[in-house]
Amino acid sequence: MAIFNNKKEKIIAMIPARMGSARLTMKNLALLNGKPLIYYAIQAAKDSSAFDRIVINSEGALFAKIAERYKVGFYQRSAEWATSTAKSDFIVYDFVKNNPCDIIVWVNPTSPLQTGDEIKQVVSYFLEKRLDTLITVKNEQVHCIFRDKPINFTLDEVFAQTQDLIPVQPFVYSIMMWRTKAFVKTFNKKGHAFFCGKLGFYPVSKLSSIIIKRKEDLMLADFVMRVLTKGKDYEVRYDRIIEHLKRG
Repeated sequence: MAIFNNKKEKIIAMIPARMGSARLTMKNLALLNGKPLIYYAIQAAKDSSAFDRIVINSEGALFAKIAERYKVGFYQRSAEWATSTAKSDFIVYDFVKNNPCDIIVWVNPTSPLQTGDEIKQVVSYFLEKRLDTLITVKNEQVHCIFRDKPINFTLDEVFAQTQDLIPVQPFVYSIMMWRTKAFVKTFNKKGHAFFCGKLGFYPVSKLSSIIIKRKEDLMLADFVMRVLTKGKDYEVRYDRIIEHLKRG
C-alpha cells in the first residue's frame, strides 16, 4: 500500500510511453547509462513508496514486455491516444476510466534524473495542500520577456542582479497529478480538465528539470548519470593559481 494511504485513497503512478517520437526515435527505449530511459521513471516511482500501483500506459504491446521485466502493470491504450497530436486531457481521462483510482500521478519518463525522494515530496505536498491538480515547475532567476515586454524586471531602474529577481516558473512536467473525481467531473462538463479544481505547483530540482526531448538532451543526461553513479559527491576543483592566495 502507498505510504500516504491514511485515508485509504488509491494512488496510481501512470508512466506514459508512446512508441513514436517526432524528435527522438523510440525515445523511451533509448539507453541512458546502459538502461532504457523508461527504467528510471519506473525505479524512481518504486523508490518513492508513494503508489499502490505503477502502470506503463502505451499503445505498443512491446512495452508489456518492459512492464513484465520491471514487474509493474501495463495498460494498452488505443492507438487513437498515442499520436503526437493526442491531448493529455484525453490520455488521462482514458486511463482513469479504465484504471479506477482516487489519485493519478503522471510520472514522466522524460525526466530520468528525478529521484524517488522528490516524487515522495511532490505527492506529500499534493495531499497536504488538498490539491486537485499539481504540475511540477522549475525556478529560474533570469531576466525574462514576453512579447517584447519584461516579465520579472523593469526597464525604468538599475539593471537587477539575477539573484534578486522573482523567479519565473516554466513547466517541467516531470510529475503531473490529479484527484480523479475532480478531473472526471470537469472533463465531463467542459471536455477538458488539465487544470481542474484547486491548482498547485511544485518546484523541482535542477537535475529533475533536465527533460529528454532530443538527442542532445539524452547526451547531457547520460553524462550526468555517469557522474552520479560513480557513488561519490562531486568535488569542485580550482585552477592551481589559487595556491597563491593560500600562501598569502
